[in-house]
Amino acid sequence: MLQLIGWIATAVFISSYFFTESRLRWAQGMGASLWVVYGLTIGSWPVVTANVLVLVAALWTTHRRPSAAHSPPSTVQPSLSTSPRV
Repeated sequence: MLQLIGWIATAVFISSYFFTESRLRWAQGMGASLWVVYGLTIGSWPVVTANVLVLVAALWTTHRRPSAAHSPPSTVQPSLSTSPRV
């Protein structure tokens, strides 16, 4: 059972590279959660710590509000007049 958790965590993490952005964060969070369980079960604090950090990052980037720097550029173009001014 213990090895199965590790293999499932690996599969979820690898598959996350094929998801769209919203599903990517979800898959990374799920994979990290499974790795945390695995790390706790085998008593490996480096595995637990690294994956708690990944889980926090996945949750934070999923639930944060987009800033102006990450919003798409405005599609409104300034009007350029081709007629000369008199």
